[in-house]
Amino acid sequence: MSEDNILTPHGWIRGRLVHQHGKVIAIEGEPCDPAENDLPYLLPGFIDLHVHGGGGKDIMEGADAFETITRTHVRFGTTSLLATTMTAPVEEITSVLGQLGRFCEQRPTGSARVLGVHLEGPYINPGKLGAQPNFAHTALMAEVEAYLRLAPIRVITIAPEIAGHDALIRALSERGVRMQIGHTLGSYEEGVAALAAGATSFTHLYNAMSPLHHREPGIVGAALAHAKYAELIPDLLHVHPGAMRVALRAIPCLYCVTDSTAAAGMPDGEYKLGSHTVTKCLGGVRLADGTLAGSTLTMDQALRNLVKIGLPIIEASQRLSQFPADYLGLEQRGRLQPGSFADCVRLDRSLHLTDVMVEGETIVFKNA
Repeated sequence: MSEDNILTPHGWIRGRLVHQHGKVIAIEGEPCDPAENDLPYLLPGFIDLHVHGGGGKDIMEGADAFETITRTHVRFGTTSLLATTMTAPVEEITSVLGQLGRFCEQRPTGSARVLGVHLEGPYINPGKLGAQPNFAHTALMAEVEAYLRLAPIRVITIAPEIAGHDALIRALSERGVRMQIGHTLGSYEEGVAALAAGATSFTHLYNAMSPLHHREPGIVGAALAHAKYAELIPDLLHVHPGAMRVALRAIPCLYCVTDSTAAAGMPDGEYKLGSHTVTKCLGGVRLADGTLAGSTLTMDQALRNLVKIGLPIIEASQRLSQFPADYLGLEQRGRLQPGSFADCVRLDRSLHLTDVMVEGETIVFKNA
């Protein structure tokens, strides 16, 4: 077995990763500086907490789409992910969650692991839908309870300014559901109050939320002033690199997501995003009126983009692997050390993937 520059929680090791039964049992080698050799990089597998689709398929299409999506994203280094729903009628969300609940119990060969669900809506502000279909409504605990029985819902995006949502944030966060502020017209004060009630992150920071103004800081201001965690889409289209740098300095555990759609990994053309038809062109995905509608970003490109704007590989990796794992409380993912899952990505010196390992299964690609 060849040697790699292996990124561990304690720094770089020149050596070999040893795994058994899907877990790392040892990392053999010596500390190193990758600048002093030309070996590949071995990084923790990427963890994407906001995935709507890929490979031409959308999560809201149901069970027939899930395997295509997970096989598509693993080609780009995503070893685990949250299947992310769209705002839709209750019966449609119920159907999809039931199917996701069953799918989360398995991992087809050659696929990324689905860790659970990110419920992005319907508990959002209808005045800040972004690309979400117009089925937003106020959250009711009985409805959420029904959803929780169907699938492991790890994250819920919610607009905190809507009456009754503060109580829901408090109740669900106490049960371990990560409540994220997003698709919101809330004020700075309402954002701070939501954090005090138990909200823990912000959905695609800057996008679909009240912006920062020096006399009205808005939800963006609440995030920059107070958040430990927040999502960011680093496709260099959703957020200007300067605004990315602001967030990277202000939010200690800012983590990156793709917000990927069915268009990810596909040529230009028309695709589904929930009940919407979206168009992929010029590197983005948009509704007919020009509104950004998710992305075509993949996590390997996210890594290269972060390095492009000046982050060292170690920090870029943390924001794609360790921090999302920490956010979900997953101690055995997002890092390479004995006892962790054998989830890793090997990249050449230009940061292009050559192969991926998911829970000990090696998946080799020829398009690196």
